[in-house]
Amino acid sequence: MRILVSFLCLIYAALLSARLSAAESQGYEFGIVPQQSADRLARAWGPVLKYIEQSSGVRLLFKTAPNIPEFESRLSRGQYHFAYMNPYHFVVYNKYPGYQAVAREKDKMIKGIIVVPADSPIRELESLQDAKLAFPAPAAFAASVLPQAILARQGIRIQPQYVLTHDSVYLNVMQKRFIAGGGVMRTFNAMPDDVTRNLRILWTTPAYTPHAIASAPGVPPQVVQAVTETLISMGDSEQGRALLEPLNMRGFIPAANADWDDIRALQIDLL
Repeated sequence: MRILVSFLCLIYAALLSARLSAAESQGYEFGIVPQQSADRLARAWGPVLKYIEQSSGVRLLFKTAPNIPEFESRLSRGQYHFAYMNPYHFVVYNKYPGYQAVAREKDKMIKGIIVVPADSPIRELESLQDAKLAFPAPAAFAASVLPQAILARQGIRIQPQYVLTHDSVYLNVMQKRFIAGGGVMRTFNAMPDDVTRNLRILWTTPAYTPHAIASAPGVPPQVVQAVTETLISMGDSEQGRALLEPLNMRGFIPAANADWDDIRALQIDLL
């Protein structure tokens, strides 16, 4: 067994070395959790990554995934050199394969929301008893995990239906395919006005440490440092703040792995 484990470790080390060598010449993959469509994410994050590349000298490649479960699979393999991931994802993939926190959003805590159609008669959570609700994915922390856990503690039984992205939740609820659905304030505020004005926020969860930007094990320290320093400096420049505006972000601050101890304390075991 020891020989097998050693052999597998050698294979992983060789693959990691090859991947990092390729990254140095082709660019480092920066994975974004697919809370929204790939097109919307690329339009919002592409200019940010280009700014980081120009300021740091590190070439970054925008990457996402077709859905959150596939994003989780790629994180579990350490596929992204850098990744913007939800708080629960960070707690899981910090353990293995060993992503390390580098930054998190400035002046921000994450809250989940439950939305209903603007003209819905529903005014209290108890009215959701036994209803089908739309959620992005089982392990979407603030949009799925938190609301469902709190509803369960209050004795409110629901039937979760997963529609892959936050955008899909809002559109499905607006079109009244579901009486309610889960999301987060950032993605809700990023939706077009003709969507948000047809929705109403019914309820908001308590606040927790927000999404992490983390680096995969093996990324050279000088690369991590250059990317991190540029991320953190974005909020200090007019150009940087303008690029972050479409993301409804005001900037980033340095992060440590322990920042997500509030998530660890919830003892969630979904992945």
